[in-house]
Amino acid sequence: MSEIEQFTTQKAKVRLDIWLWAARFFKTRSLCKQAIDGGKVEVNSNKGKAAKLIAVDDEITISRGQQKIVVVVQLLSEKRGPATIATQLYQETEESIAKREKQAEIRQINQASHNPSQRRPDKKQRRQIHRFKQQY
Repeated sequence: MSEIEQFTTQKAKVRLDIWLWAARFFKTRSLCKQAIDGGKVEVNSNKGKAAKLIAVDDEITISRGQQKIVVVVQLLSEKRGPATIATQLYQETEESIAKREKQAEIRQINQASHNPSQRRPDKKQRRQIHRFKQQY
């Protein structure tokens, strides 16, 4: 039996929360359930529910922070295995990859242009600021 066969299931359908946990999108099943209940997971463009049964070729949209990941289910699993196996459970769509890369590039540019102050003012500088503000 190959390594991938140990972690995949022969069932036709698997619960959404279990699959998301097995595919390593979330660290725990309770986090999966919270995300699903919070409307951050969609299955075939419909709001997902934790107990919803998913099958191969279903399209799942996962929102995490500012990212939206769209994946197509390739294999089903009820067991959480190594990350190398987990990445074989799904295929991310080309549009999703392109969007994520573009957003990452925009965030990187915005972060590079942001120039925070070097440090907080010391006691002498604060006194000067207070005196200046009292003058006007």
